[in-house]
Amino acid sequence: MDFIFLGFVIFLFVLAVSDLWVGVSNDAVNFLNSAIGSKVARFRTIIIIAAAGVFFGAIMSNGMMDIARHGIFRPEQFDFQTIMYICLAVMVTDIILLDVFNSLGMPTSTTVSMVFELLGATFAFSMIRIAAGEDGLGFADYMNTEKALSVIMAIFVSVALAFFFGLLIQYLSRLLFTFNYKRNLTWKIGIFGGIAATAIIYFLLIKGAKDLSFMTPEVKGWISAHTWELLGACLVFFTILMQILHFCKVNVFKVVVLIGTFALATAFAGNDLVNFIGVPLTGYDAYLDYMASGSTDPTSHMMGILNEPAKTPMIFLFLAGIVMVIALATSKKAHNVTKTEINLAKQDEGDEMFGSSKVARSIVRWSNSMATGLIAITPPRVRTWINKRFDSTQIEIEDGASYDLVRASVNLVVASLLIALGTSLKLPLSTTYVTFMVAMGSSLADRAWSRESAVFRVTGVLSVIGGWFVTAGVAFTSAFIIALLMHFGGNVVAIIIVIAGLVALIHNNIGVKQKNDEINGDKDFRAILACKDASKTWELLSRYVADNESRFLLGIAEHYRKITDGLIDENVKVLRKTSNELKQEKTRLKNLRRKETLALRHIDNEEGLRKSAWFHQVFNNMDQLYYSIRRICEPVYEHVDNNFSPLPEQYAAEFTASRDKVIEIIGKISEVCSNGGYERLREYDAEIASLQTEFSDLRKSLMADIQSKNVNLTVAYLYLNLLQESEQMTIELQQMSRASRKFQQG
Repeated sequence: MDFIFLGFVIFLFVLAVSDLWVGVSNDAVNFLNSAIGSKVARFRTIIIIAAAGVFFGAIMSNGMMDIARHGIFRPEQFDFQTIMYICLAVMVTDIILLDVFNSLGMPTSTTVSMVFELLGATFAFSMIRIAAGEDGLGFADYMNTEKALSVIMAIFVSVALAFFFGLLIQYLSRLLFTFNYKRNLTWKIGIFGGIAATAIIYFLLIKGAKDLSFMTPEVKGWISAHTWELLGACLVFFTILMQILHFCKVNVFKVVVLIGTFALATAFAGNDLVNFIGVPLTGYDAYLDYMASGSTDPTSHMMGILNEPAKTPMIFLFLAGIVMVIALATSKKAHNVTKTEINLAKQDEGDEMFGSSKVARSIVRWSNSMATGLIAITPPRVRTWINKRFDSTQIEIEDGASYDLVRASVNLVVASLLIALGTSLKLPLSTTYVTFMVAMGSSLADRAWSRESAVFRVTGVLSVIGGWFVTAGVAFTSAFIIALLMHFGGNVVAIIIVIAGLVALIHNNIGVKQKNDEINGDKDFRAILACKDASKTWELLSRYVADNESRFLLGIAEHYRKITDGLIDENVKVLRKTSNELKQEKTRLKNLRRKETLALRHIDNEEGLRKSAWFHQVFNNMDQLYYSIRRICEPVYEHVDNNFSPLPEQYAAEFTASRDKVIEIIGKISEVCSNGGYERLREYDAEIASLQTEFSDLRKSLMADIQSKNVNLTVAYLYLNLLQESEQMTIELQQMSRASRKFQQG
């Protein structure tokens, strides 16, 4: 029997390594966002500094291990087997849940997932014990409800606090430095850098010092008694140092950003490392105690030993740091999650990956009304002064950066202070929540959310926050169910679940192929924005637009075929699926137009102005083609869904012949867009004109039938709409063909 539990411990460590990799892809990337977003240094430099912070933070993480040992459940009330089942349920749930979120590019929280998984698994076993009624204990006797509540409250309160302080401090910093921050830094920068460095030293060294293994009680007492003297000395020292660096032509903001990156990496390791290895180490300690006791019954050996403070071997912390650094530097999923936060915080409009929602529109509308009211009561001179300080036309930003160094500094310093404060109180604040909400607050304060982008970014923030709540619910429920299955199925089911978790993880990592069309398009879009050669920029843009046109036309042809076949075959499932696909296509088309317009701005102004007219003509035709398909799909879907009379065979046959010609000509135009040779588009004008005539003749013949024959009017009107929209499609195709040729060739 013991070898089974040894296997469980080994599985826990295997899952711990995987969890470190997956978790870092999601969480650790948060402390890189500001440095990456502001282009403060080379990526390699940022990784080296972050790695140093991770190792330093790992040393201080020992005190946080107690959360996994006895922060959520009361171990003295559970036997060894139950503790192992809880640990297995938590790890299996965590590894799959986080990997799914990473694959979707959505930042979620390892802290929240771990806490709610522990709650779910513990609740399951507590419910079983209470139902048995053998010892007369209640939930409070099995679960550390007070501590669990404080942990949950700390996590969710941190969201509001992070957003508020990010907004407030960034607003004050921008008033102080303006967007043209390199002017008039003579004395401001020394004070700013001194305060930032002192705050970091205070929270990371003084607050964290009590958890360092080599700190004696005497040293801790001396630090506590001389805290203010140490702070004063640090403030004076760092203020003078930063001022000297400024006089030596060193960019102090870059220094602050790099120090902040180190600080946030340290806070991450000190606060979140426990989420990755705390649970496996709890299972490991439980196994060692069980084996040392000589007990032969895992259901009778109680685990009160876990109430003792954790004494994590340094080798585990060191190896965990190694895995985190490697994952940080190599994980493609980490970069995917980074993109989400940076896009939502960009100073200018960018790749708005989220659409709009009703809630977001209401929030933006309410915020605009409130802002208008505040502006109205603000004295005109104050308004003028504030607007001058926030004049973003003078922004000084690194090439390819999403925002400037002032905002990056605020993001890192505020986030690291909040997380380090939570660590000092032994509250596992979420690195994801804090860094994300600080970034959102600072971007709002910086007026990065314009009237044109605000609704998309609010939708994005709400989507991410919604994902966090989903994380909590899914983590609790999944761990609860897995724990119950293990209890009633025993070790056999536990082994099956663990193996299934590993298989699912391997399959997910092998099978996760990023959506090629979208990802490639994003890469091409970023390449256009980063290109400095005007001729090369036009070449990239031309190819990008042509590829998107080709994909769009192929999609239109496929939807057209599915809808009309669905009508003729009365296949409501195909029509329902196509209708849903068309709803999603609207958002994709809107985002595509936004990205291509931004890319168009990067070519020569005169050339761009000349090309833009034809570019927008092409997109207007694409919009009309899309709406024609929608106007065909909706009545056809309703007709078939209501089981109305089918389209007569005569009408179906004559329409199908013309429809196939439309699909064929769309394929030819798509091929030209894909392979070049736009002169060939002239050859298709006569074919398209002939199709217009065909649909017009069919429409006239149908109207004659309506007048002279006893036809089913419901079917006739549906067919009439189909012919009219098909004729309109050929008109749009002809105009789009001409506009594409003009855009590409001039």
